[in-house]
Amino acid sequence: MTYDTLLSFRNRAYQCLCRAHDATFELMDAAITSRSVYSFAELTPSPLFRRRWSSGYEALQDSRPQRRKLMRLYLEHLDVAEQTPLLLAGDHTPWRRSDAKRLPERTYEYQASGEGLGQAVTVGQGYSTLVWIRNQTGSWALPLRHERITSWESPISKAVWQLRQVCQELSCRPLSLWDSEYGCASFVLKSADIPADKLMRLRSNRNLWGPPPAYSGRGRPCLHGAKFKLNDATTWWTADEDIEVTHLRLGRLRVRCWHHLHFRQAAQHPLNLIQGQRLDASGQVTSTRPLWLAWVGQTMPSLEELWLYYLCRFALEHWYRFIKQRLHWTLPHLGSPKAAERWSDLMPLMNWQLWLARHLVRDSPLPWQKPVTQLSPGQVADAMAPLLSQLGSPAAAPKPRGKSLGWPKGRTRQRKPLCPVIRKSYKRKKKTSQPQAS
Repeated sequence: MTYDTLLSFRNRAYQCLCRAHDATFELMDAAITSRSVYSFAELTPSPLFRRRWSSGYEALQDSRPQRRKLMRLYLEHLDVAEQTPLLLAGDHTPWRRSDAKRLPERTYEYQASGEGLGQAVTVGQGYSTLVWIRNQTGSWALPLRHERITSWESPISKAVWQLRQVCQELSCRPLSLWDSEYGCASFVLKSADIPADKLMRLRSNRNLWGPPPAYSGRGRPCLHGAKFKLNDATTWWTADEDIEVTHLRLGRLRVRCWHHLHFRQAAQHPLNLIQGQRLDASGQVTSTRPLWLAWVGQTMPSLEELWLYYLCRFALEHWYRFIKQRLHWTLPHLGSPKAAERWSDLMPLMNWQLWLARHLVRDSPLPWQKPVTQLSPGQVADAMAPLLSQLGSPAAAPKPRGKSLGWPKGRTRQRKPLCPVIRKSYKRKKKTSQPQAS
């Protein structure tokens, strides 16, 4: 990437921020160059933020980032011709707000860390993300959509909407990677009309069904064949493909594939089931749980390549950790969901700038760190300050307007009302009893 490419990207991104774009853009530069802060207001003393500290909060109240225009800007920098297939990955993560009892739209969210009310449940707001995976190795994940899941949406419906928005702008058919929460019939049915292949991880307690037997000529044709229980080896039949591969990090693996299975609620959408098992030195299966994957699409890649594609999905987990720990995504205690959404819209924008600047910065390791050739997102962010000072900012200089009059004397303050935590409910279709034959 050249110097002019990054400069043009910043100028075009500045135009997509609409209102309060000057303060918002400088706030973004301050977040990139601030390594460790303890409060949101500590971002404003940065030399790149030329305004007063209260302008940081006002920027999140007044800004209106245009998400669709920003998404198209990101898509212009995809290397579609160099990557076959184009890899996308989707998942969701919570923004914990268990203490914000006056914040609307709080829901119960799952988190893998196990902190919160229960073992894996917390109170906050969920955010769904769809990223582009550029390299099969490394921690770079480039987000295309990063939006809040409202109280009337589910992670699956939001992910389907994001995938549809991205695929409408692509000229090729991508391969999307999904975690086990999306490995279900609901996701397959809702995304059936989207021109994208899907590789989903399945929970070990899932049940699949094989192709139905030939029609006997009497009664209604069967929709399902034999049951395939993932946690019951006695229900497995001979795999259609069975190979052994050697991975540099995982060692020897046995990969098997069964064709033409389906979910019970999605009988019209066949899938290929893939199982990955680790082998010891003698070639026996280890005691670790196997990895179950389901592929739904048009032309399936070779089995040796397909299971490796799913390992690329973990770059999205690295990106979640990066924006929470280094870009200070969950640091501010904002009082409205809209302000949190506008702050969240800056996370993909900051990450794309780091990606475009990865060849323009020099590694600046700490005395106890070793120099590297391929920089991670955090290492690029630590070296961005000299580059940003050379690039300059498209934001206009601040115009002081004097001292504010403050709160009118004698006017009473009213506290925000308490907002209950919203518990999402999913309606299931009632089973209709079959009429008995007379």
